[in-house]
Amino acid sequence: MMDAPTTPMKVIGFAGESGAGKTGLVEKLIGHLKARGLRVSVVKHAHHSFDVDQPGKDSWRHREAGAFEVVVASHQRLVLQRQFEQQATLSPHHLIAELYTGVDWVLVEGFKDSDLLKMEVWRPCTGKAVRYPHDDFIVAIATDEPQALPQPTNLDVLDLNDPQRVADWLIQHQDRFVYQSPLVNP
Repeated sequence: MMDAPTTPMKVIGFAGESGAGKTGLVEKLIGHLKARGLRVSVVKHAHHSFDVDQPGKDSWRHREAGAFEVVVASHQRLVLQRQFEQQATLSPHHLIAELYTGVDWVLVEGFKDSDLLKMEVWRPCTGKAVRYPHDDFIVAIATDEPQALPQPTNLDVLDLNDPQRVADWLIQHQDRFVYQSPLVNP
C-alpha cells in the first residue's frame, strides 16, 4: 500500500523535436529527483501503434479474446492495458488522471502542443525550428548551445548537459507546476 499524498503533484512537459534529447533528459531527471526522495511518474506520447504485451502470454491472450481492460499485478508492479473500441485521442490530462495521486512529479514527454507548462528541449544540430517564440506554455529552454538560439528570450535557458541543474531549477520553481486538472469529474 502506498502512502497518501503529502504534497501536491507537480507536472511539467518536455517538448522538442525527435533527436533533441528529451528522453535522455527525462531519464536523468528521474534519477536526480528520486535521489531527493521524490516520487516521479512519466507520461509519454507514442506516435505509432505499440504493444507492451508479448504474444502467447496470459494477458495478451485475454486482450486478444476481447477484454476491454487487462490489469496485471505482482508485488512489485502493476500494468493496466486498455483496448479502445474506436481510435481515441487522449490529452496528457487524461493520462495524468490515470496516475497514482501520491506522486510528487509527473514528467510529460511529447504532447508538444498541449496546454501544460513545458520546457523546450532544443539542439541546433537537429535542424528544427524552436517553439518558444510561438508557444506561451514554454517556461524554459534546455539546450546544448544557448548562443545558437535564433531569437532573444527572457525565459530561463538551462544547460541540457547538466540535468542536476535542471532538477535544481524544477525544485526552485516547483510552485509554478502544481497540477490542477482541467478535466471535470462526473
